[in-house]
Amino acid sequence: MASAAILEQKKQIVAELAEKMKNAAGGVLVNYQGITVEDDTKLRAELRKAGVEYAVVKNTLTSKACDLVGFEGLKEHLNGMTAMAISATDPVAPAKILNEYAEKHENFTFKAGFADGELLDVNGVKALAAIPSKEVLVAKMLGSLQSSLYSFAYVLQAIIDKENGGSEEAAEA
Repeated sequence: MASAAILEQKKQIVAELAEKMKNAAGGVLVNYQGITVEDDTKLRAELRKAGVEYAVVKNTLTSKACDLVGFEGLKEHLNGMTAMAISATDPVAPAKILNEYAEKHENFTFKAGFADGELLDVNGVKALAAIPSKEVLVAKMLGSLQSSLYSFAYVLQAIIDKENGGSEEAAEA
């Protein structure tokens, strides 16, 4: 029988995980079976750089945290070797980084995920991973704005040229 200290420790782990999941912008569950320690270390370093927390927590503890947060739909994916990546600020970062890794390692697969409080299946996580980065989206938007402003300036210049051209012709006559 588990001692009171161990039970209290497990309750603390569940409470902390539930809090992280509740406050996270996004997270992904993966099957990490068959990856090497060296590959795992590289993956963790890349995730840390992006501000993503990656951990292996017992499925039973993760299941209890899912109950507390209202993510009961994730519980069906909590079997086998499961790791979770959570980002407090960027809902796309965990999916994007893990997707790049999964493309290079066939044993590393998505199980499910969540973004902004909504649960995602494997296809949803892959769709999330396909979204361009925030920097790319901002650059595209600024390019569109710049293009529109350029077109507007061109039209204004054409009107000015037409008016100036018309008054010069009248002055010559």
